[in-house]
Amino acid sequence: MLIALAFVIGMMVVPLALPLEQYAKAYLYGNFSILTSWALIEELLKYIVAAACILWRSAVDESPDYVIYMITVALGFAAVENMLFLLLPISNGNFLMGVSTGDLRFLGSTLVHVVSSASIGFAFAFSAKYRPLARIIASALGLILATALHTAFNMLIMNQGASITLAAFPLIWMVALVFFAAFEVLKYFQYRNFLHNT
Repeated sequence: MLIALAFVIGMMVVPLALPLEQYAKAYLYGNFSILTSWALIEELLKYIVAAACILWRSAVDESPDYVIYMITVALGFAAVENMLFLLLPISNGNFLMGVSTGDLRFLGSTLVHVVSSASIGFAFAFSAKYRPLARIIASALGLILATALHTAFNMLIMNQGASITLAAFPLIWMVALVFFAAFEVLKYFQYRNFLHNT
């Protein structure tokens, strides 16, 4: 049930993010500033709704839970964002372009959302046993990393040629594999602590 809630609130972030991104586009200059602001808006909003609706609950009682719920929020956000990107070519009768757009966004953009939000989840997870100040610092660092990853991908796909854009996909998948390995390490420490306390 909590997983479903995380997905739904991730979907609800999109209509909150869009007007803020349009405001940033209107008042900022240069692609880097605009793309960074967009990444920060999306990652910060995903973090805020997750913290407000999910992460404080008693059901979130193990370190890996933070990563799982942040990823679920990201998937909800990506689902709505991808749907919006698909609607334009399909509504214009270009079904094949819509399908190809969907494929590219699954390979790249969806994974970027997952990896970026997972950064914040890992920051919470690895600092779960520390004092509140340390957790605040860790979450801030996680947000910075999430924004940096998101911005880097946006810069590659929007400002570079097709070959560079395609090269961004395996790089993102490599980062995802590193995060997967980190998640396994996190589960190992969680299991070891469980055995130690029994």
